[in-house]
Amino acid sequence: MVRMLCRAIAISFLMGGLFFTANVGMSEERLPSAELMWRQLLIEAQALGLPTKFLQAVPASFVRFEFDDLHSYAAEYHLGEHRMVLSRTLSFNGAGTTLRPLGRLTHTEISTLYHELFHAYLDYLVTAAETSPEAVSHPVLVFARAQQGCHYGAVLITPVVQRSSETEERFLSERESWEALNETWAVFVGWVVWNQLELSGQRGPSIQQPGKSQEEWVSRLKAADREGNLRGYYEPEDPGERAVARKRYLAPASRLLGQEATVIMKDIMEFSPALLVRAKGVLSGTGQGVERYDRCR
Repeated sequence: MVRMLCRAIAISFLMGGLFFTANVGMSEERLPSAELMWRQLLIEAQALGLPTKFLQAVPASFVRFEFDDLHSYAAEYHLGEHRMVLSRTLSFNGAGTTLRPLGRLTHTEISTLYHELFHAYLDYLVTAAETSPEAVSHPVLVFARAQQGCHYGAVLITPVVQRSSETEERFLSERESWEALNETWAVFVGWVVWNQLELSGQRGPSIQQPGKSQEEWVSRLKAADREGNLRGYYEPEDPGERAVARKRYLAPASRLLGQEATVIMKDIMEFSPALLVRAKGVLSGTGQGVERYDRCR
């Protein structure tokens, strides 16, 4: 009797284990992996005419996607952790499991996403350089490290964001200067994507081709540079300063440099040679109203 009872219990546990295993397998199949999300993202971005070459260099499993109820920002990227946290509103049906199709995101949401994707790209270059001598000499990473020291090692900030004419000098730590470069470059990437979508849409004339859209894009770039809008920010390491301001925004004089924009447009954003020449002419011009705080000469 006891033997039969033990046998029945064992069979029950076995059947229960098989049932549980089957359910786990079904759940994993229903939840899209980070690799699947990354591949789908590339396909949809290509369909919208957005740059994807720099993203194709990043392994599909490198970035870990998360969704959360973010309040201060629409997205966050955690350097070194390879973790991208997106607002739950960007997920499909708000379920927090996968990204909504890009065609159903607003232009602002797509530009925000590209801002974070650029962080992921630089994060990958840094990570690869830790184990690969070849990756250490990647031209984008080499240039970024040089700019980190000469342009973002000492910057002007605007203590009061609303008063851009009032500035203070800051000497940044290695972490702060890398974050300032990361954010400045990512701001420009997001700016490029947003303006491309606003002017071209999904079916309109491309800004890569001569015409009205390209003329307007060049005009917007000139205005953004003149007004000092292409600048980033960093989070102070000093706890006392961080208690006063979580972020310190760079002053217009410490905005994106022309040579930095050129590298981003050429190697990241896949500009056509003709548009690249026009953009370089805008950013290398003089008499733009604000003297550059530039030590990279």
